[in-house]
Amino acid sequence: MKYYMIDAFTDRLFGGNPAGVCLLEDELPAETMQMIAFENNLAETAFVLSRGGELSLRWFTPEMEMDLCGHATLAAAFVLMDCLPSAADTVSFSTRSGVLTVRRGENGLYVMDFPSRMPVPVPVPPLLGEALGCPVLEAYQSRDLVAVTESEETVRSLEPNMELIKKISSELAFAVVVTAPGDSCDFVSRFFAPNAGIVEDPVTGSAHSELIPLWHKKLGKREMLARQLSRRGGVLYCEDAGGRVLIGGRAVCYLRGEISV
Repeated sequence: MKYYMIDAFTDRLFGGNPAGVCLLEDELPAETMQMIAFENNLAETAFVLSRGGELSLRWFTPEMEMDLCGHATLAAAFVLMDCLPSAADTVSFSTRSGVLTVRRGENGLYVMDFPSRMPVPVPVPPLLGEALGCPVLEAYQSRDLVAVTESEETVRSLEPNMELIKKISSELAFAVVVTAPGDSCDFVSRFFAPNAGIVEDPVTGSAHSELIPLWHKKLGKREMLARQLSRRGGVLYCEDAGGRVLIGGRAVCYLRGEISV
């Protein structure tokens, strides 16, 4: 199968979040896709299969299949629209989270149409502040546990206790997301999912299905600029569209090759 490695949510190599993209010629067993993702050892590997004009898309971490992934969706759309001979400006994928559409935007952006997952307020778990090493002002729950802290610098300088994060996420949520109002943008975040084989995800599109409606409510803005403050870093162009969110980003191709199984 053809294989690509794409840096997503960045306009430069070695930034953003690297994702593997496998273009399948035939269906593969889930077990085989999981082993490929484990072998790739990236936060996510996407598998794209074209059947009767319909594109199906699945995502795997090194440890499990995901129900939604942003950066690997962006990477898959970038491969189909930029790395292959194609005149398409829009691609639609059939996924576990319904049909996801990605369109080519202006200035090199690719804009994803994702579900909105407004998190609900929950009591701050007793160990959360200790696990993150920062004050937790509020906590919210959707797929992930979202911790709101005080500032961009607080998020940037976090040195979390991964054993405590692992304990909290195994009991309460898939991952722990910490977020704060931004100085250089509207809001910032970091994302930790050690139980899925992702100690820290560099840029997490799916978490913004939760963060965009949350910050829309807090800031009263529909269009927002977000930054994820991992070591690699990434930029996301966000819009709250009611029951959906729009997440824009750029991408660059790092590697093209083949996988033999």
